[in-house]
Order: sequence, then structure tokens, then C-alpha cells
Amino acid sequence: MDNDAIHDLFSGLGPVTIKRMFGGKGIYFNGLIIALEVDDKILLKADNTSSPDFVAAGCRQWRYTGKNKPVDMPYWSIPDDAFDDPDIMTEWAKRAYEASLRARK
Repeated sequence: MDNDAIHDLFSGLGPVTIKRMFGGKGIYFNGLIIALEVDDKILLKADNTSSPDFVAAGCRQWRYTGKNKPVDMPYWSIPDDAFDDPDIMTEWAKRAYEASLRARK
């Protein structure tokens, strides 16, 4: 996904900063990471508080194969309906930002 499309996707939240990382991109809001772009997919940050919402929405958690076992990461796919509705996307982006705020404490 190109940077303009990422900025558009998160426009309801506010201006985001995009930095290259891990062969993908980190997406930041107010200096905190809220999402990743990995393999052309946007993944939103979640935590123990917000991950049940992602599960309920049918999202998939990012998992990669570490040393001999899979490793679950605190990033989840975006619900399908959020791609078509900026208001819904903004709500999910806010959840990701709130997870980053909680992680900072």
C-alpha cells in the first residue's frame, strides 16, 4: 500500500507518520505506533483490552514463525467493513491508538 493510501485510510484519526521498518512500514500517531504495514496489509495495534473486539469482528492476529514455534504479535487485521466506511475505520484507528497509550504506561 502506498503512503498516500495509508494517509487516506487514517485521515479520520488525524495526520499519521510513516516510517520504514522490518521490510514494511510503521504507522505512528502522536509519536506512538498504531499500525504496521506488512506484506501490503495494514495491521492495527491491540492489547488485552482491545483484542476481544478484534476477535469479535473476525479479524486475524499477525503471527510469524519464530525459532521452532509460532509467535503471536499484538497486531490485527482491519475489519472488512472499515475499508469501505471512514467512520468505522476511524473507530478502529482510535482503538489502536488507545492500545498504544496503555502500552506506554
